[in-house]
Amino acid sequence: MSRAFVSETDADAAADALPELPISPHPNYVTRRGLRLLEERLAAARAEQRRLEAAPDDPAKELRLAHLGREIRYLEARIERAIPVDPAQQPTDEVAFGAVVDVISPAGERHRFAIVGEDEADAEHGKVSWVSPLARALIGSGVGDTVLWRRPAGPVELAIEAIRYPERDR
Repeated sequence: MSRAFVSETDADAAADALPELPISPHPNYVTRRGLRLLEERLAAARAEQRRLEAAPDDPAKELRLAHLGREIRYLEARIERAIPVDPAQQPTDEVAFGAVVDVISPAGERHRFAIVGEDEADAEHGKVSWVSPLARALIGSGVGDTVLWRRPAGPVELAIEAIRYPERDR
């Protein structure tokens, strides 16, 4: 049948063309907090989906439902593939997944970074994905070691001052 005879709103067309959210090819290591955040996001998306399904029809409803469906599928896949990392199994004397690392630059700038899962990463709050260049430079190092962080703005050396695992004692 010709498209000229099919009734389709712009929202329906956009929903049909909506691509899936990309899933990382890396293992989905998660902290307890990271898994909880994924589960909370999924619960909120499902609640919003139920609310919208019960709401009166409006032109934007189908597009919003399509976005929510895509978000729900993404979150379900991330949770299904989640690999919780037990902080008690991490080495106390070296940087590994779940560590909070205090570093100092040659200029004397002090920074604190937490090595977390991809979905929990938040650079503004010092949470870096375990697959990031910074985390890869830090992982495996110990207190007193100096690592080279290769950044787009140029490499910088960081001296490891402290390593701790805040989820270890919970």
